[in-house]
Amino acid sequence: MGRVDIVMKAGWTRENFRHGAAMLRYGRHPAATVYDSIGEDFFLALAPGWLNLGLWQGNGSDPAEASVAVRRLVETLAGELPKGADVLDVGNGLAAQDPVIADVAGTRRLVALNITRSQLVAGRQRLAEARAWPVNGDATRLPFAAGSFDGVISVEAAFHFPSRARFFAESFRVLRPGGVISMSDVPTYRYPRGPRELLAALSQLRVWGLGAHAAATPVEIVRQVEISGFVDVRTELVGERVIEPALRFVRERLRTSREDAGGSYRLAASFMVSQVELLWDRGMIDYLLLRATKPNSSRQD
Repeated sequence: MGRVDIVMKAGWTRENFRHGAAMLRYGRHPAATVYDSIGEDFFLALAPGWLNLGLWQGNGSDPAEASVAVRRLVETLAGELPKGADVLDVGNGLAAQDPVIADVAGTRRLVALNITRSQLVAGRQRLAEARAWPVNGDATRLPFAAGSFDGVISVEAAFHFPSRARFFAESFRVLRPGGVISMSDVPTYRYPRGPRELLAALSQLRVWGLGAHAAATPVEIVRQVEISGFVDVRTELVGERVIEPALRFVRERLRTSREDAGGSYRLAASFMVSQVELLWDRGMIDYLLLRATKPNSSRQD
């Protein structure tokens, strides 16, 4: 198979410097600061407009699979949603996933919520394609009445939320009885041991604007879902099909791609990837797929 050349159009922007300065103090909405910085052309994105790590069949060495893998992950999660229903996409990124959700679930109504207004603006054409209604809002304080949706989907975003527990409680509230939540998340198995692991963990927390609350084991995440009232909780750990091939793909692209960014920018990207690799290689993180249901007998709050 021939090599796919990807030109990395990366360079330091005003938003990048604002992001760097904010790492000392992110403010009320860290995720918005981070993703304002990332912009529309994130240098580590697997495919244009996509911000997830993908669900791979190969080991990440085939660059042609990247654009398929990112869609496959969303298709897998959206396949768990009720068909022909009202769906809320929480943390919809640049909206590349919303036409996929609309197509797979055959949504009657699709609402895309994002704390980062600039992403909603950047994704407006994709939102229009999906016939999705954009809402700038907080995942832990959903601006919707109880029982507004039949499905909630969240792709690789929950670790950014101020509180997973509040997100699950809010999702439960806005779902109708029998409604489904389908999501992916990045759980953490343990705290760092030694300076190298500590550096890797802290660098990821600060770069992505995360707090210590972002660290939660798969068991803890499931417990939070159940405490919120959900039943029939089903999970699958798929880090070997997500994190491992995505890292291999990005590392190879950094090595072989033509790019017109300065050396410092490339070095920063390589450092970021190397820290995630250490966390993965030492068994500190994984990738979780989760589906749960709101009981049919639930009383509406």
